[in-house]
Order: sequence, then structure tokens, then C-alpha cells
Amino acid sequence: MARALSSALVLALLAATAVAFAITEGAKLERSPIYGTKIPTPEFSPNGTTKPVAAISFRLRSRQRVEVWVQNSHRTRIETLLRPRTFRAGARVDLVWDGVDPHGITEPDGAYQPVVKLGGHRTFVLPNTIRLDTVPPKIAVKHPLYPILSPDGDHHGDVFRIPYTVDEPAQGILYVGNTQVELTRSQRLTGELQWNGRLNKKPVRPGRYVLEVAARDRAGNVSKPYPFAIAQVRYVVLARSRVVVRPRGHFAIRVSTDAPTVHWQLHGRSGVEKRGTLGFRAPAKRGVYHLYVFVGSHAARCTVVVV
Repeated sequence: MARALSSALVLALLAATAVAFAITEGAKLERSPIYGTKIPTPEFSPNGTTKPVAAISFRLRSRQRVEVWVQNSHRTRIETLLRPRTFRAGARVDLVWDGVDPHGITEPDGAYQPVVKLGGHRTFVLPNTIRLDTVPPKIAVKHPLYPILSPDGDHHGDVFRIPYTVDEPAQGILYVGNTQVELTRSQRLTGELQWNGRLNKKPVRPGRYVLEVAARDRAGNVSKPYPFAIAQVRYVVLARSRVVVRPRGHFAIRVSTDAPTVHWQLHGRSGVEKRGTLGFRAPAKRGVYHLYVFVGSHAARCTVVVV
């Protein structure tokens, strides 16, 4: 009799175990009532220019009454994004969080998570973490710098390159005056900016230009630009703008350019010389003449007075 009772007890335990296993497996196979969760801007900044809000999106498998809020790293509810509302099956719920409390004060920087409550009892903490970041990145370059550019397309001094570092993954930004001329694609801790001596796709006029640098992080915060270089744009420059010489007298002029050779013209004569100091002979007759030195489509002029 005792043996029969023991066997019955074992069978009962096995049956209970099988039922529990079946329930567990069924729970594993049950699909989540929320799917298609997306947070395309996991890092954002209310102070930024490109990502001022965090977007939250998900779909419902069945008709549900939904409530959504945001909690901080201490699991404290800080702001309600959606008060209880009923959605049909398959509906897509789109919400945004601006990181600012009802009193207009920005929440502290840190990690936050959206929480979805279905019906009156089922609560889901979405695994997608939202990071609020309001601190601009810091970018560093060598300065002061005084580069010389000659953006005439001859591959000599056409581009000025600026290596930089940042204290967090960010894009480098280069300004010439108040005009942004470059925004790097990569968001790395090191990079290189460059200026080709152009504004609005056109070569600038000869002169001096102030270069400023800034950075933009993943949350969209942009650091304050600061000047680091004064770039001089030149194509061809003569050391003297006026020369007084006797008839057939010799004179010399220093030519500054990045081109290896220059073309010159003086009173019907012309020639091609290496850059540097050029020697000339004045015309035989007294008068005022003009010496032109060309580099590509750019020219410099010196007045030659023969007395």
C-alpha cells in the first residue's frame, strides 16, 4: 500500500513538472505586445542645433490602453510623455522628449529610459537608453598659425590642413570669418580640417583671413568658435611696386609665389623664369612702363620709371 502511494506521488510530481514546463515554454513563445521599438536620437541636447529632442516610436500587436513616461537612472518617474489612451491593434505610437521639465528647467545630464504601461498592470521598460548631454565638446588645435595659401589649382600651396583633437567623439568645424567652410563627416577623437582658399566655391581675393575652429558632438552641442590662425592668400606678389632706373639699366625684383615658375612681360618682351629674384634690363627710352608677372590667371604689376 505504501509503495502504491509513493508511486502515485511521483507521478503527480512529474505531471506537475510537465505542466509547469509547458506553461514556461508557452510564455517563451508568447510574443511581446510591443514591437518595432525605435529611438533614432539616443543622444540629444535641448541646447543643440541638430538633435533638440529624443524621438521614441513603437507598435502595438493588439488593442491596448497605453501610458508612457520617462524614468532616470534611479528608476524615478520624471515626466509623463503620454497619458492613458487607447490605441488599435497595429498602431504606431510616436512620442518625443525634450529633456525639459514642466517648469522649463533642463533635466540633469545622464541616462534615461522610456517606460510603457499597457492596460492597468503590465509595465515594460524599453531597453533603448536615451542620453541627455548638454555639455559642448572641447576642440584643440595648434595656434597661432600664419599659413600662406595660393588657391590657383596648380597643386602648390592650394590647401591648408589643420590637425585637431577633441575630448569626446565629435565633428570638427572650420569657419573663415563668419562663414562655415567645413564640417567633418567622422566623429572621432582626432581629425583634420582643411581650407582650400575658397568661399562659396570661388577663390577668395588676395588678403588676410581669420580662421576659427569649433566642434559638434553626437548630441548636437556646438562649442563656441575661437580664432587660431590668420591665413594670407596670395597668388603672386612683387617686393617692389615702383622702380626708378636709367635707360637700359639693370634692376631686380623679388617675386613671392608658390608656383615654381612665373611668366613676365615688359615693353614687348616676355619670358618664363623660376620664382625668386628676377633680373631685368630697362627699356632704352625714357618713360613710364609696366612690368607684369603672371602665375596662371593672376598677375602682379610694377611701375618701371626710366629716367
